[in-house]
Amino acid sequence: MLRFFLLLTAALLPCFSVLSATAAPLGSDTLRLTLPEAEQRFLAGNLQLLAQRYSISAAEAQIQQARLWDNPTISVEQNAYNQYTHRALDVTRQGNTIVQVQQLFALAGRRRAAANVARQGMLIEQFTFDDLLRTLRYQLRSTFYDLYYKQQSVGVYDMEVASFQRTVNLYQSQYEKGNIALKEVVRLKAFLFQLRNERQALLAEIAAQQADLRILLRDEAGTYYLLQADDARLRALTLTGHSEQQLIDSAQANRADVRARQAAVQQQTQNLRYQRALATPDLAVGYVYDRAGNYIQNYNALTLGVAVPLFNRNQGNIRTARNQVDISRAQLSQQQLQAENDVQEAWRQAYQTDALYQGAGRDTGDFDRLMVGIDQSFAKRNLTIVEYLDFYESYKNNLLQLNNLRAIRVRAFEQLNYAVGRPVFR
Repeated sequence: MLRFFLLLTAALLPCFSVLSATAAPLGSDTLRLTLPEAEQRFLAGNLQLLAQRYSISAAEAQIQQARLWDNPTISVEQNAYNQYTHRALDVTRQGNTIVQVQQLFALAGRRRAAANVARQGMLIEQFTFDDLLRTLRYQLRSTFYDLYYKQQSVGVYDMEVASFQRTVNLYQSQYEKGNIALKEVVRLKAFLFQLRNERQALLAEIAAQQADLRILLRDEAGTYYLLQADDARLRALTLTGHSEQQLIDSAQANRADVRARQAAVQQQTQNLRYQRALATPDLAVGYVYDRAGNYIQNYNALTLGVAVPLFNRNQGNIRTARNQVDISRAQLSQQQLQAENDVQEAWRQAYQTDALYQGAGRDTGDFDRLMVGIDQSFAKRNLTIVEYLDFYESYKNNLLQLNNLRAIRVRAFEQLNYAVGRPVFR
């Protein structure tokens, strides 16, 4: 029995040092990845960002288009049949040819107003890109840290499964020798089966988030990422030095969705000016040459033309543009209110979660030493198997809940970064 006690203690002791998870799918490449490396790959390859960059380029092209002059119009009139010379399309001196050239000139600064509208449209696309980047970066960082702590939890299961497998083997051997009862072996095997099922469920969650991470990084190779993080920097995250009102003010100044709404107000204001400019008719300036069809040969004339704004003074479009200005201002106020509430809620969540984390017992050393004593008591038969497994379950849950609390806390700080619109806490 003493030999069995020594073998059992030796089998269980390795489980009290937390290991990192390496449970990569079979046939897949494993790559260690830090958050800065992930962000670099994300910025270089994400397809959604690439598509939005094309939208910015398209909006810039609209500015160029709005600045262009209207093309001149050239028309030629040639008599089809000369009854005097009996020639078709007579281009000689006896025939007649009329040439007209006309250029349209926009008045009241119409081209400049159109360019200003297009410029604000480009700014909206730029801020839309920035907001998409803000959202996707939050998804990337949240997914990264969720995966990181879940991989740490897989490490907890790995060490317990390995340890219990050795324990089951030892108890099975002792049962076959008649030293212990079958019910103890069965109970240990049932607990081992439970651990494996819980581990497999956690691996399924990890697989789903690995797929999300590969999409964000545009990874087509099916790589399994083993994530690395600076635990010291994560533990040092604090709200100290930042007030809620400061972060609200920062959000109003920095959030891309708020700035996009501000640009939309400016765009609608410029559009109102553009519609008013359209109420002023354009001036058409032209030149006419008539070789033989006027009161003199080789007739040359200057033409001027302008539409008389008698009925259509663009009244409907001006009224619509004025209403659009009011709509965009209301949408800006709504977005500013949304930003303020986002920061307030994220601040509360971060404050509460950090307070819970700071007040939690994060040192598992005492628990580790207690579990060594529990194993020794169990090996000496001072504990029943039910009591022993209950202690083991509590030990496992303590480590898993601690990892979960760490993940929730980091996610709360990332949510606050997202609400503010810039990386305040890193």
